[in-house]
Amino acid sequence: MTTLNEIVEQISSEVKQNDVAVAAAADMEVLEAVNMAISRNIASFSLFDEEAKLKAMMSEHFPHLLNHPKVRLINVKGAAQAANAAVKSVFVKDSNVLMKGHIPTAVLLKAVLNDEYGLRTGNILSHVAAFEVAGFDRLIFITDAGMNITPDLMQKAQIIRNAVQVARSVGVDTPVVAPLAAVEVVNPAMQATLDSAALTAMNKRGQITDCIVDGPLALDNAISAIAAEHKGITGTTAGNADILVVPNIESGNILYKSLVYFAKAKVGGVIAGAKAPIVLTSRADSAESKLYSLALAIKSSAIE
Repeated sequence: MTTLNEIVEQISSEVKQNDVAVAAAADMEVLEAVNMAISRNIASFSLFDEEAKLKAMMSEHFPHLLNHPKVRLINVKGAAQAANAAVKSVFVKDSNVLMKGHIPTAVLLKAVLNDEYGLRTGNILSHVAAFEVAGFDRLIFITDAGMNITPDLMQKAQIIRNAVQVARSVGVDTPVVAPLAAVEVVNPAMQATLDSAALTAMNKRGQITDCIVDGPLALDNAISAIAAEHKGITGTTAGNADILVVPNIESGNILYKSLVYFAKAKVGGVIAGAKAPIVLTSRADSAESKLYSLALAIKSSAIE
């Protein structure tokens, strides 16, 4: 798949039933995303919140969702109860995707990491974003721009594994992974280059599988074959990266927002590494972006 809309269309055509558990769903932006997803036939929804509040909001803005066969309302009191109930729904496999509603991220993640009914797997959680950028013939995945502040080498290896699973779920069978740095050579004074070289070696020795890791690479040489050629970097992977692994959350955040605001790229994002994918939509996200995030989560749920 080369566009995010192709992911939506493929889910729409599938027989598989998907259910999304939404924690604290009484929110206009969240209900708009639910409405879009139902209109595109990609999922049913279990909405956890105070039922009276939910019904009042839906009656005013989305009356057709009331008594809709793909919408289930579950009455809970407060953010913590909504988070716990939504996570439990995924834990017992009533739902296969978890979505954040009008609730602090910390409250939701506390429920996700609960020892009794949480969704932890022993792996770290990481954010994976799929970008559709004008002029590129493939989706570009960026990780981790939202969860891990300064990941160490072993955390970066798990971040790559999480991103590879997401990329493979949408048809990128053997993704090319580029651990990014400022230069293409190993420099002991630049930790990003040391980590990139180690990750490349781990891939060659079978410690990171189902992908090709090539680094360190600067951004231009990772995504542009012409730039790579000018710098004398050869090989089938140069300029052909599918997954860009940033060295820290600041660089990831800047790259992510640069693509959205400067390049006007389309994006969908998901938290991977748990027993089920997690959608953390932001109020700044467009309705289209929320739909793509849901679609990416639904596709990746098949490999969790």
